[in-house]
Amino acid sequence: MSDMIIETPDEVVALLKAQHNLIEDMFDQVLHATDPHAREKPFAQLRQLLAVHETAEEMVVHPRVRREVAAGDAIVDARLGEEHSAKELLSSLEDLDITSEQFIDELGRLRDAVLAHAEHEEQEEFPKLQRKLDADERKRLATAVRAAEAIAPTHPHPGVESAKLNFAVGPFASMLDRARDLIGRATT
Repeated sequence: MSDMIIETPDEVVALLKAQHNLIEDMFDQVLHATDPHAREKPFAQLRQLLAVHETAEEMVVHPRVRREVAAGDAIVDARLGEEHSAKELLSSLEDLDITSEQFIDELGRLRDAVLAHAEHEEQEEFPKLQRKLDADERKRLATAVRAAEAIAPTHPHPGVESAKLNFAVGPFASMLDRARDLIGRATT
């Protein structure tokens, strides 16, 4: 993801929606790669974006929704359940042969789940957050999301879906993930 240039909006809802669009495009890039081996780099970038995006939402956005939005707990709990399932599926994909049909089938399942999750956020969570926060607060939240993404793990960690767990486990997992990524790039 570090070699990708993304113009990021300075407001949290627009930022997250732009990332949702990018994620959808990246799924298509992996799924439609003409050479099965050409899936490796875009899948690694997709995996990293999914991991950092969800971590940032869990650390910054969901806690704010819990505090600011009526029925925020129910909304966030449903999103966290979806995120947990997606992390489990993404984690299992890392163990599959990227050239296999099973990989493509499972990636398609993950794509459907992630896009449904994004739609739920965009319909149930983001509009309510947008109404509750003024423009300056939404800009500050976008800055916090970017900061969280900069230190987030780059691989999925099912079971770490709360802000508290992300703050406690996240830095260590991030360090290990980023070292794993560097070693992987150096050995391929």
